[in-house]
Amino acid sequence: MPNYDFTVTFNLPDTEPHPSHYVDVLQMNGCDDALVGVGRFGKIALNFTRDASSATEAVYSAIADVKRAIPEAKLIEVSPDLTSITG
Repeated sequence: MPNYDFTVTFNLPDTEPHPSHYVDVLQMNGCDDALVGVGRFGKIALNFTRDASSATEAVYSAIADVKRAIPEAKLIEVSPDLTSITG
């Protein structure tokens, strides 16, 4: 299966703690193939190297994993946009 490298960026809920709070939760919910960036308050970015049968599968499964860990997170960007999911 090929690897796909991409970054997904999310806005976090205003009432939640610092983004670093989510690192362990993300790892436990399938994001163990991502580097997590928490440098900007209110945002979190994950750089994935994900094995999948297609780019679409890789991106959508990564988004689903993040949403499982942080249900209130709102996707703002996928880079590069391998599937035309953001515009």
